[in-house]
Amino acid sequence: MSNRLNATPNDLRAFWMPFTANRQFKKEPRLFVGAKDMYYTTHDGRQVLDGTAGLWCVNAGHCRTKITEAIAAQAGELDYAPAFQLGHPKAFELANRLVDLAPEGMNHVLYTNSGSESVETALKVALAYHRVKGNGSRFRLIGRERGYHGVNFGGISVGGIVSNRKMFGTLLTGVDHMPHTHQPGKNSFTKGQPEHGGDIASELERIVTLHDASTIAAVIVEPVSGSTGVLIPPKGYLQKLREICTKHGILLIFDEVITGFGRLGAPFAAQYYDVKPDMITTAKGLTNGVIPMGAVLVTSEIHDAFMEGPEHMIEFMHGYTYSGNPIASAAALATLDVYKEEGLLTRAAELSDYWTEALHSLKDCPNVIDIRNTGLIGAIELDPIAGEPTKRAFTAFLKSYEKGLLIRTTGDIIALSPPLIIEKHHIDELFGKLREILKNNI
Repeated sequence: MSNRLNATPNDLRAFWMPFTANRQFKKEPRLFVGAKDMYYTTHDGRQVLDGTAGLWCVNAGHCRTKITEAIAAQAGELDYAPAFQLGHPKAFELANRLVDLAPEGMNHVLYTNSGSESVETALKVALAYHRVKGNGSRFRLIGRERGYHGVNFGGISVGGIVSNRKMFGTLLTGVDHMPHTHQPGKNSFTKGQPEHGGDIASELERIVTLHDASTIAAVIVEPVSGSTGVLIPPKGYLQKLREICTKHGILLIFDEVITGFGRLGAPFAAQYYDVKPDMITTAKGLTNGVIPMGAVLVTSEIHDAFMEGPEHMIEFMHGYTYSGNPIASAAALATLDVYKEEGLLTRAAELSDYWTEALHSLKDCPNVIDIRNTGLIGAIELDPIAGEPTKRAFTAFLKSYEKGLLIRTTGDIIALSPPLIIEKHHIDELFGKLREILKNNI
């Protein structure tokens, strides 16, 4: 450990950091040099409680021995195998394990390297599916305001976060957006699913009427919108979307890059909310964040539609150099083993009540205007400083880091999603520190 401390690089200029205020960061760098279980170690030797599972991905906690050993063993046995026209055993083993966890009928897997690529893949599958079914007029993709689906062109096109879209031109054509479900006046400080807003799903019918169902390929939503500030689906909302999509022959895609692998207390949000989509996009928790990997789960109906024509012909012209990479596959298999052995895919359900009460205990703190939660996810919305949007939450982020706590902010919202190995004393530590920060009128 001593060799890693005070390891601030001499020159920070070359790395253009993602989703970061680069100038501010490089004046006062915040560097992690180690991690174990629930804590990071900073370059100056402090312990920081991880309140965000890294970036919503380290569900089993940090530096788990089973995962790191699996990676080392695989690297020494088979480092890389081509993914086109060739394979390796672990990619097939992992796919079987994933469909065993998935909702019934989702029997096939396409591999990617990130959540962004998973979304791109699912959108392409949707368009191609309708084409091979003889419905090539179905080219439209419907997203949602305030939705986040990664940073590639398809993802930001169906996404609905203005700051992620505004600099990149016209994006994909043929895209429309449903309204978001956030109704703070009616649902403020709700514990779990809001009572109001389920009827907003009916706006999809208006969009269908506007464009005609024969032009719409797919609807994509996050079951719980994470990056926009933790927006919980109102009661009946997801069920209504499923009903409308089924009625009009539209594919429904759940973006579960965040909610997949136990975040809500079930393997997938589709099971938690008892709504079966046609595709599920995943990444993040698939490998515990250790190695980039994503996967798209699809139904047999979709897969089988492509399995026509001469057997020597490629059925779907899509894939990545690193699809199902051997080392990533080994990491994912070990991650699934840890989840199973420690019951982590349902642990959020066991801790949800304790988490909920601790989170909502901050209701009386200054500048807190809303609190939202589900599973082991929480959001604390702060009253913005007049003329300085995002500054209040960012100040809370900086103060939290100083006091040994990692939180995530989006706009003026604090988002929390700790590793699923969290214990009650960690929850007490997390919200104790956060209370101390918020009560000082940041």
